[in-house]
Amino acid sequence: MKKILFICVENSCRSQMAEGFAKNFGKNLIEVYSAGSKPSGMINPKAIEVMRELGIDISSQKSKGFKDLPVKDFDCVVTLGCGDQCPFMPAKQHLYWDIEDPKNKSIEIFRKVRDNIQYSIQKLIREST
Repeated sequence: MKKILFICVENSCRSQMAEGFAKNFGKNLIEVYSAGSKPSGMINPKAIEVMRELGIDISSQKSKGFKDLPVKDFDCVVTLGCGDQCPFMPAKQHLYWDIEDPKNKSIEIFRKVRDNIQYSIQKLIREST
């Protein structure tokens, strides 16, 4: 089973939504993790809200740093628009998705970001399995 890591700066919005989608769409196909270079320690309430709109509950997920990951060896690392702020993590494949950070923005921007992530996750899972 492939192990995929989604990373962004705070591990509170984009990478949490990606983790939620990947766990939902990739159930029994991939192992999914997320982390941040400067974890906020919480999931953004708007991220929880927009994911719930699609029937995915990410409220029990945790914002964490790289040292908190239970594994260190990944098949694929996906960076979600954090540029130089995200450190290099060893993996067989690296992907960079230029996805806007919705922090401190409107619920409409969160929905747009969520939909972009959903599309990208579905494509990634099709290509990975």
